[in-house]
Amino acid sequence: MITYWHNPRCSKSRAGLALLKERGAGVNVRLYLKDAPDLEELEAVHAALGTSVIDMMRTGEKTFKELGLSKESSDADLLTAMAAHPILIERPIAIRASKAVIGRPTEAIETLL
Repeated sequence: MITYWHNPRCSKSRAGLALLKERGAGVNVRLYLKDAPDLEELEAVHAALGTSVIDMMRTGEKTFKELGLSKESSDADLLTAMAAHPILIERPIAIRASKAVIGRPTEAIETLL
């Protein structure tokens, strides 16, 4: 089963979900803007992604700038900001067991299949 952090307003997120359905993958869709992950979940997904915290953030979001965040902010500050403001989480994120990928490009999701 793949857990899919989805924003239906995002074309990349819709494309990733379509890819998973086309491939017949079992998908648990999580509308992360309504059902926001807590700090512990974000830390676990960060570890599963195997990337820097800043790479799992939407740094172009107005909220990122309003909070005074930067690429030099600490991981703890960035994770706390994402927990409080899920709009800052890059989308989509697909998670299977202990591995996760950001679906940009959409084809990156195929590594979980």
